Amino acid sequence: MKIAILGTAWPYRGGLAVYNERLAREFVAEGEEVTVYTFTLQYPSFLFPGKTQYSTEPEPKDLKIVRSLNSVNPFSWIRTGRVIRRLEPDILIIKFWLPFMGPALGMTARIVRRNGKTRVVSILDNIIPHEHRPGDRLFGRYFTRSVDGFIAMSESVLEDLEQFDTVKPRIFCQHPLYDNFGPKVSREESIRFLGLDDNMRYMLFFGLIRDYKGLDLLLKAYADSRFRHMNVRLIVAGEFYSGSGKYLELEKELGLEGLVVWKSDFVPDSHVRYCFGAADIIVQPYKSATQSGVTQIAYHFEKPMLVTDVGGLAEIVPDGKVGYVVHPEEEAIADALIDFFENKRQAQFNEGIMQEKRKYAWSNMTRSVRKAAER
Repeated sequence: MKIAILGTAWPYRGGLAVYNERLAREFVAEGEEVTVYTFTLQYPSFLFPGKTQYSTEPEPKDLKIVRSLNSVNPFSWIRTGRVIRRLEPDILIIKFWLPFMGPALGMTARIVRRNGKTRVVSILDNIIPHEHRPGDRLFGRYFTRSVDGFIAMSESVLEDLEQFDTVKPRIFCQHPLYDNFGPKVSREESIRFLGLDDNMRYMLFFGLIRDYKGLDLLLKAYADSRFRHMNVRLIVAGEFYSGSGKYLELEKELGLEGLVVWKSDFVPDSHVRYCFGAADIIVQPYKSATQSGVTQIAYHFEKPMLVTDVGGLAEIVPDGKVGYVVHPEEEAIADALIDFFENKRQAQFNEGIMQEKRKYAWSNMTRSVRKAAER
């Protein structure tokens, strides 16, 4: 089969690029011919909250990546659509995460489908975004009308899709493992690499820092007086997308200065394994969510997790088996983390993690794509 993937890939950075490149590799491993079409411009600079959109990692030599789509230039949408239409792929895969991209991705898909051969499948991160903006529903509806079948990675997204489409094929397939950040490294090597104190135990908050991810809840939980009698530190590894001021001020108000390890730059792919290698538990105190790639990195590196019972997080983190599922409240978060360290739960959870991670093979996603593309 010929497979085309339209979306974020190198030279852009972040979870979307990691996902699309890993999916492409899985199809290649299964014998398919794959071309990835990515952006010449992903976000205009005034819409991008981070320091840079671009990766510091070397260009992947094992993938065919074509830079073609400008998210705000309709002429590039037409040009890209015509190029892919002439290629006549059996399936065009589009990962959808933000309504802002609806017009560019939707028009491109419409043009491709005119060849009468290509089936368009969208893997939905979200269909209703965490942070709402004018035009979200209009752009989301425009995009969904250009697609032949959908894959949702959480039950909550599958339910949200009902607001836009009730007819086209849709499949629930959980987010596969992020297993492309290299092998596990020892705690000792990770501690040395990050320059941490070997006498401490560590909790990790990982990923781009947005308000809905609840870092403020975690800081308040960590201010619980019980932690002051324990050698436990909090690592925050990720770039601020919502402004750093309020979090640093909260750190000061709570008396946590010197207790939080801030790694507040974007974490390159080659450094991810050290962040997870140093951590005893991964904490996702989200206030809202659909699914999260962070949980799938944690599974790959076989780390216990704490997640909140929002969106689809609880679907993939069985409470008491691989970690904790709690309400998004500071006291509940603190109680669970104190239990983890006081009662030395790591070995108990590791056994459950080894069982659960088998569910998240990439072959499940490629199989779902083919099924969603069936006529």
